[in-house]
Amino acid sequence: MNDRITSDDRVPASRHGEGRMFLAEAVRDLRTTGAVAPSGKALARALTEPVRARGRRPLSVLEVGAGTGAITRVLIPQLSRGSRLDIVEANPRFATRLRSLVDAHPALADRPAQVTVHQTLLENLATDERYDVIVSGLPLTNFTPAQVEQIMSRYMELLHPGGTLTYFAYLGTRRARALTASRTEARRHAAVDEVMTGYQRRYATGRWTVWANVPPAYAWHLKGPLVPTQQQRSIQAERR
Repeated sequence: MNDRITSDDRVPASRHGEGRMFLAEAVRDLRTTGAVAPSGKALARALTEPVRARGRRPLSVLEVGAGTGAITRVLIPQLSRGSRLDIVEANPRFATRLRSLVDAHPALADRPAQVTVHQTLLENLATDERYDVIVSGLPLTNFTPAQVEQIMSRYMELLHPGGTLTYFAYLGTRRARALTASRTEARRHAAVDEVMTGYQRRYATGRWTVWANVPPAYAWHLKGPLVPTQQQRSIQAERR
Protein backbone atom coordinates (compact mmCIF):
# COMPACT_ATOMS: atom_id res chain seq x y z
CA MET A 1 0.00 0.00 0.00
CA ASN A 2 1.24 3.48 -0.85
CA ASP A 3 1.13 6.29 1.74
CA ARG A 4 1.52 9.62 0.00
CA ILE A 5 1.32 13.27 0.95
CA THR A 6 -0.29 16.04 -1.07
CA SER A 7 0.40 19.67 -0.25
CA ASP A 8 -1.16 21.54 -3.16
CA ASP A 9 -3.95 24.06 -2.63
CA ARG A 10 -2.64 25.11 0.77
CA VAL A 11 -5.41 27.72 0.85
CA PRO A 12 -8.77 25.96 0.29
CA ALA A 13 -11.27 27.44 -2.11
CA SER A 14 -13.59 29.86 -0.39
CA ARG A 15 -17.29 29.22 -0.88
CA HIS A 16 -18.88 31.16 1.95
CA GLY A 17 -22.44 30.21 1.05
CA GLU A 18 -21.62 26.52 0.98
CA GLY A 19 -19.69 26.79 4.24
CA ARG A 20 -22.64 28.39 6.03
CA MET A 21 -25.03 25.79 4.64
CA PHE A 22 -22.72 22.95 5.63
CA LEU A 23 -22.40 24.30 9.16
CA ALA A 24 -26.16 24.69 9.51
CA GLU A 25 -26.78 21.13 8.33
CA ALA A 26 -24.06 19.76 10.62
CA VAL A 27 -25.82 21.35 13.58
CA ARG A 28 -29.15 19.99 12.34
CA ASP A 29 -28.06 16.38 11.70
CA LEU A 30 -24.55 15.07 12.42
CA ARG A 31 -25.52 11.60 11.16
CA THR A 32 -25.60 12.75 7.55
CA THR A 33 -23.30 15.79 7.78
CA GLY A 34 -20.01 14.84 9.37
CA ALA A 35 -18.04 18.06 8.81
CA VAL A 36 -18.49 21.78 9.29
CA ALA A 37 -17.05 22.66 5.86
CA PRO A 38 -17.09 21.09 2.37
CA SER A 39 -14.08 19.08 1.19
CA GLY A 40 -11.28 21.19 -0.30
CA LYS A 41 -9.97 20.89 -3.85
CA ALA A 42 -6.90 18.87 -2.86
CA LEU A 43 -8.99 16.27 -1.03
CA ALA A 44 -11.50 16.14 -3.89
CA ARG A 45 -8.68 15.45 -6.35
CA ALA A 46 -7.24 12.70 -4.16
CA LEU A 47 -10.64 11.03 -3.86
CA THR A 48 -11.38 11.22 -7.60
CA GLU A 49 -7.94 10.14 -8.83
CA PRO A 50 -9.15 6.63 -9.83
CA VAL A 51 -11.53 8.21 -12.35
CA ARG A 52 -8.67 10.11 -14.01
CA ALA A 53 -6.45 7.02 -13.87
CA ARG A 54 -8.86 5.11 -16.09
CA GLY A 55 -8.44 7.57 -18.94
CA ARG A 56 -11.32 8.43 -21.22
CA ARG A 57 -13.11 5.09 -21.35
CA PRO A 58 -16.75 5.06 -20.20
CA LEU A 59 -17.13 4.45 -16.47
CA SER A 60 -19.90 3.88 -14.00
CA VAL A 61 -19.30 6.07 -10.93
CA LEU A 62 -21.17 6.38 -7.63
CA GLU A 63 -20.76 9.31 -5.23
CA VAL A 64 -22.32 8.88 -1.79
CA GLY A 65 -22.80 11.70 0.72
CA ALA A 66 -22.15 14.44 -1.82
CA GLY A 67 -23.18 17.32 0.45
CA THR A 68 -23.11 20.64 -1.38
CA GLY A 69 -21.18 19.19 -4.32
CA ALA A 70 -17.53 20.03 -3.66
CA ILE A 71 -16.41 16.63 -4.99
CA THR A 72 -19.21 16.47 -7.57
CA ARG A 73 -17.80 19.57 -9.27
CA VAL A 74 -14.46 17.80 -9.65
CA LEU A 75 -16.06 14.56 -10.86
CA ILE A 76 -18.34 15.91 -13.59
CA PRO A 77 -15.63 17.34 -15.92
CA GLN A 78 -13.79 14.00 -15.73
CA LEU A 79 -16.73 11.98 -17.07
CA SER A 80 -16.17 10.80 -20.61
CA ARG A 81 -19.05 10.31 -23.02
CA GLY A 82 -20.88 7.13 -22.18
CA SER A 83 -20.00 7.39 -18.49
CA ARG A 84 -22.60 7.44 -15.75
CA LEU A 85 -22.57 9.20 -12.38
CA ASP A 86 -25.11 8.33 -9.69
CA ILE A 87 -25.15 10.66 -6.69
CA VAL A 88 -26.66 9.50 -3.40
CA GLU A 89 -27.48 12.19 -0.83
CA ALA A 90 -29.84 11.62 2.11
CA ASN A 91 -30.17 15.28 3.13
CA PRO A 92 -33.09 16.76 1.13
CA ARG A 93 -31.68 20.31 1.16
CA PHE A 94 -28.33 19.11 -0.15
CA ALA A 95 -30.07 16.92 -2.74
CA THR A 96 -31.99 19.93 -4.07
CA ARG A 97 -28.75 21.91 -4.32
CA LEU A 98 -27.04 19.03 -6.12
CA ARG A 99 -29.84 18.79 -8.70
CA SER A 100 -29.45 22.51 -9.38
CA LEU A 101 -25.68 22.03 -9.77
CA VAL A 102 -26.22 19.19 -12.27
CA ASP A 103 -28.88 21.09 -14.22
CA ALA A 104 -26.64 24.15 -14.58
CA HIS A 105 -23.27 22.47 -15.21
CA PRO A 106 -21.97 23.42 -18.68
CA ALA A 107 -20.23 20.05 -19.16
CA LEU A 108 -23.63 18.35 -19.04
CA ALA A 109 -25.46 20.72 -21.41
CA ASP A 110 -25.74 18.13 -24.18
CA ARG A 111 -25.90 15.01 -21.96
CA PRO A 112 -28.07 15.77 -18.90
CA ALA A 113 -29.06 12.13 -18.37
CA GLN A 114 -25.44 11.25 -17.61
CA VAL A 115 -25.82 12.27 -13.94
CA THR A 116 -28.66 11.33 -11.58
CA VAL A 117 -29.20 12.54 -8.01
CA HIS A 118 -30.89 10.05 -5.67
CA GLN A 119 -32.29 11.56 -2.45
CA THR A 120 -32.04 8.47 -0.27
CA LEU A 121 -29.85 6.55 2.15
CA LEU A 122 -27.24 4.27 0.63
CA GLU A 123 -28.96 1.28 2.25
CA ASN A 124 -32.17 2.14 0.39
CA LEU A 125 -30.62 2.72 -3.04
CA ALA A 126 -32.49 0.44 -5.44
CA THR A 127 -30.16 -0.39 -8.31
CA ASP A 128 -28.77 -3.32 -10.27
CA GLU A 129 -25.83 -1.15 -11.37
CA ARG A 130 -22.26 -2.06 -10.47
CA TYR A 131 -19.66 0.68 -10.31
CA ASP A 132 -16.06 1.05 -11.46
CA VAL A 133 -15.44 3.77 -8.86
CA ILE A 134 -17.29 4.68 -5.66
CA VAL A 135 -16.43 7.95 -3.91
CA SER A 136 -17.70 8.09 -0.33
CA GLY A 137 -18.27 11.33 1.52
CA LEU A 138 -20.18 9.71 4.38
CA PRO A 139 -19.15 10.69 7.94
CA LEU A 140 -18.27 7.12 8.94
CA THR A 141 -17.00 8.06 12.40
CA ASN A 142 -20.48 9.38 13.25
CA PHE A 143 -22.10 5.95 12.80
CA THR A 144 -22.21 2.88 14.99
CA PRO A 145 -19.82 0.01 14.17
CA ALA A 146 -22.77 -2.07 12.91
CA GLN A 147 -23.86 0.74 10.59
CA VAL A 148 -20.31 1.17 9.27
CA GLU A 149 -20.08 -2.56 8.57
CA GLN A 150 -23.41 -2.37 6.72
CA ILE A 151 -22.23 0.62 4.66
CA MET A 152 -18.89 -0.95 3.78
CA SER A 153 -20.52 -4.26 2.84
CA ARG A 154 -22.92 -2.37 0.58
CA TYR A 155 -20.02 -0.55 -1.08
CA MET A 156 -18.22 -3.82 -1.79
CA GLU A 157 -21.43 -5.31 -3.13
CA LEU A 158 -21.93 -2.36 -5.50
CA LEU A 159 -18.36 -2.38 -6.88
CA HIS A 160 -17.44 -4.17 -10.07
CA PRO A 161 -14.86 -6.89 -9.26
CA GLY A 162 -11.59 -5.04 -8.79
CA GLY A 163 -13.33 -1.64 -8.72
CA THR A 164 -12.09 1.18 -6.49
CA LEU A 165 -13.67 2.68 -3.38
CA THR A 166 -12.30 5.97 -2.07
CA TYR A 167 -13.18 7.66 1.22
CA PHE A 168 -11.67 10.15 3.64
CA ALA A 169 -10.91 10.19 7.35
CA TYR A 170 -9.88 13.27 9.30
CA LEU A 171 -6.54 13.16 11.10
CA GLY A 172 -6.62 12.95 14.89
CA THR A 173 -10.36 12.48 15.39
CA ARG A 174 -10.00 9.40 17.60
CA ARG A 175 -7.53 11.13 19.91
CA ALA A 176 -9.69 14.26 20.05
CA ARG A 177 -12.78 12.23 20.96
CA ALA A 178 -10.84 10.30 23.59
CA LEU A 179 -9.97 13.62 25.25
CA THR A 180 -13.29 15.46 24.88
CA ALA A 181 -16.11 12.92 24.48
CA SER A 182 -17.78 10.55 26.91
CA ARG A 183 -16.32 7.09 27.45
CA THR A 184 -19.21 5.57 25.55
CA GLU A 185 -18.61 7.86 22.58
CA ALA A 186 -14.85 7.22 22.66
CA ARG A 187 -15.45 3.45 22.69
CA ARG A 188 -17.85 3.74 19.76
CA HIS A 189 -15.27 5.70 17.77
CA ALA A 190 -12.57 3.14 18.59
CA ALA A 191 -14.86 0.31 17.49
CA VAL A 192 -15.54 2.08 14.16
CA ASP A 193 -11.79 2.44 13.66
CA GLU A 194 -11.42 -1.31 14.19
CA VAL A 195 -14.01 -2.05 11.51
CA MET A 196 -12.27 0.28 9.06
CA THR A 197 -8.81 -1.10 9.91
CA GLY A 198 -10.08 -4.54 8.90
CA TYR A 199 -11.16 -3.25 5.48
CA GLN A 200 -7.90 -1.34 5.06
CA ARG A 201 -5.82 -4.44 5.76
CA ARG A 202 -7.79 -6.50 3.25
CA TYR A 203 -8.35 -4.02 0.44
CA ALA A 204 -6.27 -0.81 0.74
CA THR A 205 -4.03 0.10 -2.19
CA GLY A 206 -3.09 3.64 -1.18
CA ARG A 207 -3.46 6.39 1.40
CA TRP A 208 -2.86 10.08 0.77
CA THR A 209 -2.30 12.62 3.55
CA VAL A 210 -4.04 15.84 2.45
CA TRP A 211 -2.69 18.62 4.64
CA ALA A 212 -4.38 21.26 2.51
CA ASN A 213 -7.85 20.20 3.63
CA VAL A 214 -9.58 21.82 6.63
CA PRO A 215 -9.17 19.81 8.76
CA PRO A 216 -6.32 17.70 7.30
CA ALA A 217 -7.48 14.29 6.12
CA TYR A 218 -6.42 10.92 4.81
CA ALA A 219 -7.78 9.87 1.42
CA TRP A 220 -8.01 6.08 1.31
CA HIS A 221 -8.23 3.93 -1.85
CA LEU A 222 -9.57 0.38 -1.51
CA LYS A 223 -9.76 -2.22 -4.27
CA GLY A 224 -12.87 -4.35 -4.24
CA PRO A 225 -12.55 -8.15 -4.21
CA LEU A 226 -12.28 -9.91 -7.55
CA VAL A 227 -14.58 -12.63 -6.21
CA PRO A 228 -17.55 -11.81 -3.91
CA THR A 229 -17.02 -12.83 -0.29
CA GLN A 230 -19.39 -15.26 1.43
CA GLN A 231 -20.91 -12.33 3.34
CA GLN A 232 -21.53 -10.43 0.12
CA ARG A 233 -23.07 -13.50 -1.53
CA SER A 234 -25.41 -13.88 1.46
CA ILE A 235 -26.42 -10.21 1.28
CA GLN A 236 -27.03 -10.45 -2.47
CA ALA A 237 -29.17 -13.56 -1.94
CA GLU A 238 -31.25 -11.76 0.70
CA ARG A 239 -31.89 -8.84 -1.69
CA ARG A 240 -33.27 -11.11 -4.41
